[in-house]
Amino acid sequence: MAEPEPEDRKPRSDEARNAPPQGRGESESSTTSEFALPAGLGVAPQAGTESETTSEFAVPEGLEVPHPSAAESEGSAFSVPSTYSAGSAPSAFTPPSGVPAVRLTKEAPWQDRMRTMLRMPVAERPALEPTQKPDETGPAVPRVLDLTLRIGELLLAGGEGAEDVEAAMFAVCRSYGLDRCEPTATFTLLSISYQPSLVDDPVTASRTVRRRGTDYTRLSAVFQLVDDLSDPTTHVSLEEAYRRLALIRRNRHPYPGWVLTAASGLLAGAASVLVGGDVIVFFAAALGAMLGDRLAWLCAGRGLPEFYQFLVAAMPPAAIGVALTVAHVDVRASAVITGGLFALLPGRALVAGVQDGLTGFYITAAARLLEVMYFFVGIVIGVLVVLYFGVKLGAELNPDTALNPTQRPLIQIAASMLLSLTFAILLQQERSTVLWVTLNGGVAWSVFGAMHYPGDISPVASTAVAAGLVGLFGQLLSRYRFASALPYTTAAIGPLLPGSATYFGLLSIAQDNIDKGLVSLARAASLAMAIAIGVNLGSEISRLFLRVPGGPAEGRRAAKRTRGF
Repeated sequence: MAEPEPEDRKPRSDEARNAPPQGRGESESSTTSEFALPAGLGVAPQAGTESETTSEFAVPEGLEVPHPSAAESEGSAFSVPSTYSAGSAPSAFTPPSGVPAVRLTKEAPWQDRMRTMLRMPVAERPALEPTQKPDETGPAVPRVLDLTLRIGELLLAGGEGAEDVEAAMFAVCRSYGLDRCEPTATFTLLSISYQPSLVDDPVTASRTVRRRGTDYTRLSAVFQLVDDLSDPTTHVSLEEAYRRLALIRRNRHPYPGWVLTAASGLLAGAASVLVGGDVIVFFAAALGAMLGDRLAWLCAGRGLPEFYQFLVAAMPPAAIGVALTVAHVDVRASAVITGGLFALLPGRALVAGVQDGLTGFYITAAARLLEVMYFFVGIVIGVLVVLYFGVKLGAELNPDTALNPTQRPLIQIAASMLLSLTFAILLQQERSTVLWVTLNGGVAWSVFGAMHYPGDISPVASTAVAAGLVGLFGQLLSRYRFASALPYTTAAIGPLLPGSATYFGLLSIAQDNIDKGLVSLARAASLAMAIAIGVNLGSEISRLFLRVPGGPAEGRRAAKRTRGF
């Protein structure tokens, strides 16, 4: 009969009730269960050890489980896990169709390789080895994301396309082992999100682009930094990358202010020669453009928006042209005003906006084109105010003078090269790229003149072909230097800008000929679109058909849509 348990004592467990009585040779009680070894099986317990409790969850003998010598310190939520390796990380999931084989040769420019990666879904991107050698603890994720955003800010503020900005940001992240990252570039906002794995929280950072400036020397330096980060043979630590980025931000412009003012005048004079001006027209257009540039600098120093800067800068060339007409000077006043407009037309922003639209960045494209429209409206208002008072004063301005411009091939080719040269100086380009872009601008005007004048081809088609060659040659010149193509293409399209069509459209509107003015402005818009599409098409042709030495042609996946839905 079992002995009753006192009420004030804790009830014994089932194993304790079923345990046999303690023998004489046993020093301590042992607990048995249905999983215990039968008696006499021949497994002798070790001498000097305590009784063991066995179960189905017991660790088998001989299996050593390493225990940390000291407790690990609590890490940050932003640090990379110690067991995570970006180079060997598996994809988030395998799609039903399988992971496609992607050939990314190291000989290809990093722009092409990163564009290929960006146009693939996250799950289909191949895991590449990190270029930079991280420390034992790995790079701090917030610092890598901050460096990436700062590099993207300089590129976006310098006028680079949204796709190229995202490609550069993606290249920086992958260089430091952050492969699961998604950069996003819009007109004024940059953001990037990184997720170490499916079970970790994503880390997201953003940065706002508030100021924009034109400095292609700085743009080239940023591209060189990204190229060094993406190069597997070059090791750039995070601190070194920050130091180089700080030097890029603090660098001085290669040309002083008086050189930029003189370049603006020479650009306007060269543009006036392209549309049939002579020596007097050259100096008059140059004087008007320099006065407009100084007024724009004065407005910028007072904090006025760029809209009013364009409005004020457009007035002096138009005023000088009207004054020459009122004074009955035997010159082509229309060439003076047209030359002054060439220095103001936002060709760089137009090309970037159309390029963003063609590559699928519609929000950024809409914002850039809206910016171009505001600048254009500012130019229109400035010129229309002057032309209105000129017409009231009796200035005889004839819109039909632009229909038969003088054909002087050699002089016009020289003027187009001078225009491209001064345009490159205004864009603060490196001195090593000025000669190439000058030659590219001469080629562009030669192709346009050969197709339009002797070939009697429409100006829109001739402009598109010439701009396509500009984009193709610009991509060729920048491809093997792993640099941006903007310094080789933006200034070269200067001779093709629709300055004359813009001026004569405004003049017709000032003379109350609204229908004719709108037709001329529509022609100017068509020429501008032809320039932008031609430049983008030339760049795409170079990427599609040109082969990298030592490697196959790169495949560039994009969304397929052959219908309107």
